[in-house]
Amino acid sequence: MKTNIKFDMHCHTKEGSLDGKVSIEEYIKLLKSQGFSGMLVTDHDSYNGFRYYRDNLKETLKNFVVLKGIEYDTIDAGHILVILPEHVKLPIMECRGLPVKILIDIVHKYGGILGPAHPCGERHLSFTRTRAYKKNPHIMKDFDFLEAFNACETVKSNMEARRLAFEYRLPMLGGSDSHSLECVGTAYTAFGEPIATESDLINYMKEKKTVDYGGVYYQGTVKDKIGIFNHVLVEGFWFYNHFASLYRGHKRRAALALLKQ
Repeated sequence: MKTNIKFDMHCHTKEGSLDGKVSIEEYIKLLKSQGFSGMLVTDHDSYNGFRYYRDNLKETLKNFVVLKGIEYDTIDAGHILVILPEHVKLPIMECRGLPVKILIDIVHKYGGILGPAHPCGERHLSFTRTRAYKKNPHIMKDFDFLEAFNACETVKSNMEARRLAFEYRLPMLGGSDSHSLECVGTAYTAFGEPIATESDLINYMKEKKTVDYGGVYYQGTVKDKIGIFNHVLVEGFWFYNHFASLYRGHKRRAALALLKQ
């Protein structure tokens, strides 16, 4: 296997995520200097980071693959990584708050793949710590992969994610979940053949070809810095996500109506 075909599969940019501190241009330069072949942009409920790359950098930055993904905030199942074919444009992906079952149906209908980010991590944010999983854990079989190594998670969290992947026979990916410079490239996913487009990645994963992953643990996360007070932040996110989902309700309904036309 050509382990030099490495991608960071979980990246938050300054252009696309409110808590992102690294520009997409900085990402590319840093990852290239570390021997990476590409990255998957996974901003929170936004494609703005990828749009900035497409409109301002794509023609000048060569020999590096930037793929469009998103980290979608469901109303009931935490954060889900979504990858759609390059020709598919779905405004609903930028309207947080869908239930996970509907999200799965939409993504698969349009030829995409999806899987839980940090599935065994923080309460509300991670699939196994949400009501959707507790109500029906076998939703897991409807995913196409899961994130088995997240550099910002704990050893226990990643080990539990790996166990879950084995239980449901899901491909395992690695991603840094980086929001700051120091975290960029701390995790990787390595593919056995070149990946040039989102469709290449989708087909590779659907065919369950060989994937390697790994990395090092990043110790500078917010939860590392604030310790026991992190639970306050996590609970605060739950309220924020629900109110933001309600606020986006009209846009989400309009986007859903377009899908039914």
